[in-house]
Amino acid sequence: MDKSQRALIEALLFTATEPLQVKELKRVTELSSGQIKNKLKKLKEEYSQSDRGIQLLKLNNGYQLRTKPEYESYINDLHQPEVDNKLTQASLETLTIVAYKQPVTRAEVEDVRGVNVEKPLKTLQKRGLIVELGRKETIGNPIIYGTSDKFLEYLGLNDLSELPEPEEFAQNKDEILRENKELVDEVES
Repeated sequence: MDKSQRALIEALLFTATEPLQVKELKRVTELSSGQIKNKLKKLKEEYSQSDRGIQLLKLNNGYQLRTKPEYESYINDLHQPEVDNKLTQASLETLTIVAYKQPVTRAEVEDVRGVNVEKPLKTLQKRGLIVELGRKETIGNPIIYGTSDKFLEYLGLNDLSELPEPEEFAQNKDEILRENKELVDEVES
């Protein structure tokens, strides 16, 4: 029964478009949290073998099957993506401000950047990286923004505590951007 339970969890992970949490797997499978975690651990060990093309990752407090990074160029060649998933420098800077200062209003982001951020905010919302959290109770009731679960998945983070400290990010910005150049359209040093 152990192998068929592991296969069931594998099938659920394979069909999920977003990371699945243990509680979701528990609800569907009727297995205990401990049994599910054990099966996930075994699956993670199996997928960590060098002869496997996919991996099991823990993202945003859930689990998801993803292809290994070393096969990205082959996958891109096969699927020839129509949309460029890279962010412009303006969008990346805006996203960084929202991530570190959330909850934050558009005016507060503009104060930090020194320029209008209407377009980058719309782009980030369209891509699902930021969301409206409500309205600030002040004159004009401006919209308050924060990052989304998709933001965590986009950056491969489990939660916001995994973001580098703002001082560390500021000191190592160029290096961090170079390491994540697939996310950025134009890196300006």
